[in-house]
Amino acid sequence: MVSSVNMLLRDEEFDSLESLCYAFSREPQEIKDYLLGHGFVWSEQQKQFRPIGYDK
Repeated sequence: MVSSVNMLLRDEEFDSLESLCYAFSREPQEIKDYLLGHGFVWSEQQKQFRPIGYDK
């Protein structure tokens, strides 16, 4: 899931996490919480999910 989300944002299929989530009928916070529980955190600066600890 992380790879897919990051790829869609990187390849500019979507211009923001919010637009990607809404296209798939999900809330951005729902995705952030789910991935946080699996060791990934959203980096607003980099516009991608990063492993916890690499987000700094």
